[in-house]
Amino acid sequence: MTPNFRSMVSLAALGAALAACSPVTDEAAEPATVVAPPSRADLAPGLFDAGTAIWNLELTASMRPPEGFFDYDTAMIPLGVPGQADDDTEDADEVPQAETVETAEADDADTADDVEAENSGPGLLSFANSDLAFTGDRVIMGGFHGFNVYDAANPDSPEHILSVVCPGGQGDVSVHGNLVFFSTEQNRGRLDCGNGGVEGDSSPERFLGVRIFDISDLNAPRQVAAVQTCRGSHTHTLVPHPTDDRTAYIYVQGTNSPRPDSELAGCSGGEPDENPETALYSIDIIEVPLDAPEQAAIINRPRIFTDYETGEIAGLWAGGALEDGAQTSSSTVACHDITVYPEMGLAGGACGGNGILLDITDPVNPRRISDLADPNMAYWHSATFSNDASKIIFTDEWGGGLGARCQPDDPQDWGADLVADIVDGELQRRGFFKIPGEQSAIENCVAHNGNIIPVPGRDIMVQAWYSGGLSIIDFTDSNNPYEIAFFDRGPLGPDALRVGGYWATYWHNGRIWAPEIARGLDVFRLQASPMLTASEIAAAELIHFDEANTQTQLHVTWPDEPVVAMAYLDQIERAEALDPASISGVRAAIQAWSSGQVDGDVLAAAVGTLGDAADASGVPADVHRLTELGAMLARIQ
Repeated sequence: MTPNFRSMVSLAALGAALAACSPVTDEAAEPATVVAPPSRADLAPGLFDAGTAIWNLELTASMRPPEGFFDYDTAMIPLGVPGQADDDTEDADEVPQAETVETAEADDADTADDVEAENSGPGLLSFANSDLAFTGDRVIMGGFHGFNVYDAANPDSPEHILSVVCPGGQGDVSVHGNLVFFSTEQNRGRLDCGNGGVEGDSSPERFLGVRIFDISDLNAPRQVAAVQTCRGSHTHTLVPHPTDDRTAYIYVQGTNSPRPDSELAGCSGGEPDENPETALYSIDIIEVPLDAPEQAAIINRPRIFTDYETGEIAGLWAGGALEDGAQTSSSTVACHDITVYPEMGLAGGACGGNGILLDITDPVNPRRISDLADPNMAYWHSATFSNDASKIIFTDEWGGGLGARCQPDDPQDWGADLVADIVDGELQRRGFFKIPGEQSAIENCVAHNGNIIPVPGRDIMVQAWYSGGLSIIDFTDSNNPYEIAFFDRGPLGPDALRVGGYWATYWHNGRIWAPEIARGLDVFRLQASPMLTASEIAAAELIHFDEANTQTQLHVTWPDEPVVAMAYLDQIERAEALDPASISGVRAAIQAWSSGQVDGDVLAAAVGTLGDAADASGVPADVHRLTELGAMLARIQ
């Protein structure tokens, strides 16, 4: 059966309920040993045998690229050689990227993860792995050469089950049932998925846009639709219809220069004051009848950067530094990523020189309700909401992923995460986070893709930093995000900067999935620590989704289970929001519940204690945890 968007939610809830049967364990009550984070510096280079540093995580699986999706010579192409150091590195940075883009006409390749967007042939990223999507027991990994599917029924031992060759980058993927949606943006992309590339400036053989594959028969996957767009598809976002579960929309984020009208009718470029029909300053919206995907077509190109007071289409940042000494920010002519949060009616857009907040209650006509610019941000790259949509993390892809931007002398707020609160529908800047500057001159490193780890009572995100590895941060206090776990691996090889590391890292059904640009797919499991207890991890592992797409954020609701209660209590104890005697009393009540010996009087006393503490606390996070725990215990009395 093909699940629909509504059944996804119900399946998630059912999965959570079924998984929530495990009682609180003794481990949950025992404090973990404090272990200082290891250094990330000077990790040994190596393609598949590099040195590693790991903190509060366990690497449970590493899958090398399948046959036909790896080429040693391509993976080891050098970008810069320390020693000739600065000059070569600067040359690498002159590959089209965010910080060099100031005008719409120059916006021909906005970031470095689309470095080959204008190339017609294979090269640096020809076999690079990119993003992920999840359906059932399957993990789908996109890439510049096509996509691969893994059976992850045993998440710590995934099995490769399908490869689809379809070159054209960057291969971002999403999924619904047996339909795989696949982005193509390079001029070498062929309509027939062939390997030969496409000659000439205009050709009917060229394909740039979003493909739709049917993989219901793993022995015979079929391309059932290919929707051409003027600027290709650097990324895309699957958006559910609010009432019709047999219809979906795709927001297409194209960052290439507009194609010629001779190749695709209706395409043109230029500034809107000279060409009001320009394909810049908009996104494409594709409508997909899920029962007839071959009928998918563009139905709108909303001008989401418009100044609503003046009507000016180019209504946001025009490019350049916001102030003396600031980053040179890109112009806002396109979005790199749009993360939709359908249950909140919101979307966060990372759009060159701005982060934006969209009202998507009418998904065909999204409307910008707030925007933000910042002198530290070179290229607003991606966006992730907190579960309650009270805050959002924007990442800055300074240097576009090709630069070594995590060295000791690099500014800590450049190429970092910016946390913004959402207050009465307005984005308000708060704190920054960036991994420590311990990376070398031969490790490409900057903030990249990630998602939320569903720990109740906290806002936690796992995120990729290219060759800087993966990092897990707590941003509950939006002014003071901090790291609680990480994994880092040495560079691909010695002596030269090469493009490697994690394209993304995502939490899904109890594991962290990490597509490595050159090395394949890694899987991690959280380990308990004073930063994150066993109960907090177990509460996160209760949450299961039957289907998940990384730019379509899903809302999490935790079940009333002892381990969830204990997770809240661990946080209350960590924050010293209750005295030790009260902690012991509440813990005893939860343990009695876990063992099936619910005592109404004991629970009532615990509820009263928690309520009094919430009334007395002036710390919002503590008030939230005390209130949530008290309410849960009251419900089970």
